[in-house]
Amino acid sequence: MKTMGDSALPYGLTPNDVDLLFDIARTALHKTIVEGEHRWQPDLKQLPEPLRQLAATFVTLYTDGKLHGCIGSVEPRLPMAWDVAKNAIAAARHDPRFPVLQPEELNRTAVEISILTPLKETPYDTVDDLLKKIHHGVDGVMVERGWQRGLLLPQVWEQIPDPQEFLGHVALKAGATPDIYQDPTTKVYIFQVHSFTQPAPNEPS
Repeated sequence: MKTMGDSALPYGLTPNDVDLLFDIARTALHKTIVEGEHRWQPDLKQLPEPLRQLAATFVTLYTDGKLHGCIGSVEPRLPMAWDVAKNAIAAARHDPRFPVLQPEELNRTAVEISILTPLKETPYDTVDDLLKKIHHGVDGVMVERGWQRGLLLPQVWEQIPDPQEFLGHVALKAGATPDIYQDPTTKVYIFQVHSFTQPAPNEPS
């Protein structure tokens, strides 16, 4: 299991709790892709207290090492275990950028679970001012204007290391151009994540 974030786990999670989250994500994928049960949820009564806390999570799937779906929540509205199950199913079936995950791809698919810190609104005067307030490689960014909203996780810095370009891609996720940051009605939020990755079952050791 690969991890990203501070060494101390959030929400009082233990390593065993993280393993349970992966079991939940994998079970949700199997129930959905193989058995056709699209709304499976784990029984909260059988889970430790940290997994019953409200949390915002993202689940990212990588098949044969390539991105194959990423869906998540930006506000903590569901218990962590339910949120992970819901987002695993959505990443496999409802990310419009990718085809639906197929049964034969399950064992070739790695799972990444990201647990978000609360969103923090970041006021700014200019784009240059905003860039100074974002920690490269650490902060995720969400932009919001009316009904438009786009977000990139901190992991994306690995693919888009240039801060200006990173903000541009956040704008694209919102269905906007980089000019969105010059609109006084625009709000920008930053956050961090604790991220855990479980390799695909068939990934060579």
